[in-house]
Amino acid sequence: MTVITRRDEALRYTQLFRDRGASMAIFCTAAHWNTEAILLAAQRIAEKYNLSEVPLAVAMTFTYPYMPQAARITSSGDPRAGFISNMEHLKALCDGPDAPYSRVVVLPHLDHADPKRDRWALTEGLPYLATVMFDAQKYPLEDNLVWTAEYVQTYGDQVLVEGIIEQLSVSGGRSQAVQRDSYVEKAVDYMAHTGVDLLVADLGTEQQSDAVGGVRYLAERAQALTASLGDARLVLHGTSSLTPDQMTGLAGDGVIRVNMWTRIVREAGQYAAQKLIERQDAIARGEFEAAESRQYLADSIEAAAGIMVEVMELLGYPQLGT
Repeated sequence: MTVITRRDEALRYTQLFRDRGASMAIFCTAAHWNTEAILLAAQRIAEKYNLSEVPLAVAMTFTYPYMPQAARITSSGDPRAGFISNMEHLKALCDGPDAPYSRVVVLPHLDHADPKRDRWALTEGLPYLATVMFDAQKYPLEDNLVWTAEYVQTYGDQVLVEGIIEQLSVSGGRSQAVQRDSYVEKAVDYMAHTGVDLLVADLGTEQQSDAVGGVRYLAERAQALTASLGDARLVLHGTSSLTPDQMTGLAGDGVIRVNMWTRIVREAGQYAAQKLIERQDAIARGEFEAAESRQYLADSIEAAAGIMVEVMELLGYPQLGT
């Protein structure tokens, strides 16, 4: 249907998920095939549940050290080129009634944007975006509070802003979340001080996890945060570490947006690699369709879309039609 780049529209779609008791999917991308897989999954949800439109966020990091997705989109490694090419790709695929994914509403999201390193994306890139994660988690709390509040004051009339109070756990021990008994009180104060719309909360998950399960999702913390904030304003990262059972009911805990990438891309790659092995004899014979890289990408798209359909169902997308 369209690509959303206005704050008022982003607010409207966010409220739609609150009203329906569902969570909006934030699916990340680092490749054009990955972007199309997201749209394919959303279109299939629309068709399966007879929805006139399916809103979701398509996200990219810029130069995030753990995973610089915009830099990975083109072989040049230039994050600006990757960022812009992906945004134009989105428009071509879903913007307008004749687009191939015409029932998908995309809210482009800038993920893990560092206030210093990613300044271009946080400012010049805003016309392409609906939402931004202003990520000052690695800096002292005093700087985080000041810089985040300044960003909201300057640019918060253009986009919805997610904030983050302290470092989340990343697989491999590259960063470690700080668990505090006073987390809820501190988080509520952080939101009041900075004026952010949404909070990327530490709920016990692990980012870039190499396995599903093995973490304890902190449902009680999410519920306490939501009760203190008054409505659903939480964003969950590290969803790849959760089992399907753990994902069920996130909206009821106040998680309004759910960010996911690692598991989808890992398992899609495993599937495509297995299909590649199965046609190795045809590749050795030089059969064009077997050997061309397009087939590997098509297999990746199919597998990734299948996973995302399942995730969207767990997040409550069928309820959007009620």
